[in-house]
Amino acid sequence: MRLLIVEDEPRIREDITAALAASGFACDTAADGEDAWFLGDTENYDLVVLDLGLPKMDGLAVLKRWRAAGHKMPIIILTARGAWPERVEGIDAGADDYLTKPFRMEELIARVRALIRRSAGLSHGVIETGDLTLDTRQMRIWASGAPVAVSPLEYRLIAYLMHHKGRVVPAGELIEHLYGDDDARDANALEALIMRLRKKLGSTAIETRRGFGYLIAEPQA
Repeated sequence: MRLLIVEDEPRIREDITAALAASGFACDTAADGEDAWFLGDTENYDLVVLDLGLPKMDGLAVLKRWRAAGHKMPIIILTARGAWPERVEGIDAGADDYLTKPFRMEELIARVRALIRRSAGLSHGVIETGDLTLDTRQMRIWASGAPVAVSPLEYRLIAYLMHHKGRVVPAGELIEHLYGDDDARDANALEALIMRLRKKLGSTAIETRRGFGYLIAEPQA
């Protein structure tokens, strides 16, 4: 899952990014409203954490422009304690949730996971397809009922494919959601990662559609 963290305070931005990265998310960051607007308008994110008090363009303006442009990614807004009019206006403008500063990172992570589950139509946090089961809350994977040990990068890959099961995901899209803004965007590295997962999950768990991308297929009825 690929997230955008928009926060002008460096320490808070770094803390949020570190906590979410440790929880298995790839994170891009922005420190002002103009950069945030551009990234949200040109990149595909599974969720945005958006501070409202931003330089250059305030967070509420960014939020309204994204929604007016038709962008539907879930958005959690961050507001100052006691700024209840901002929270109301943010929800009215299309935010999906809010947190009041200061907040606990555990709560932010829980809300991020809940919103991603909701946006994927998952109320209980478990995705099943064929012999594979993914628990997004415990970040665990089972194949044919047996637990499978995976690295954080392997988990991010299989989780993204299972959230998009039944759809061929292009290699470039997978690389973006695995690495975010990192320079390690190598198609050969992606193929090696998929080969490792096939050894752990079964040779047919992830299909390759040559020239198109990768697929976890829906079971045939």
